[in-house]
Amino acid sequence: MRRTQARERVLLGLYRREHRDFDLEELFGEQDPGDQRRYITETYEGILAHLSELDELLEARTVGWRLSRLGWLDRNILRLAAYELLFADDVPPEVVINEAVELSKTYGTDNAPSFVNGILDRLLQGKREGNVTEKQSDET
Repeated sequence: MRRTQARERVLLGLYRREHRDFDLEELFGEQDPGDQRRYITETYEGILAHLSELDELLEARTVGWRLSRLGWLDRNILRLAAYELLFADDVPPEVVINEAVELSKTYGTDNAPSFVNGILDRLLQGKREGNVTEKQSDET
């Protein structure tokens, strides 16, 4: 399994979790992730461990939108990418953003790719400036 497929698997888990109690092992029963098992587990559990923080950081950058108003898949694509941008050092930020945009083209709403790109760009800019917790202005 490639990392792109592993990201899809994490996204599927996050999506299912929005609707019901979900055990991560359900994802592994569908197809053996091979060498991506660790990535899937660490990323999924990491997102859940930092969910409040991720949501707060994302909401601060969704100018004019509440995170809860976004579609389930759009919201979880943002959570996945934000987690990788902030807590995973093994993937370059540009790759994380590109992968999130590609996921949003496949699974998101029509406007999701540009929306996801803009939000994640603001988050990355904040990270690079050392102020990821400050709300971005409307001009950003």
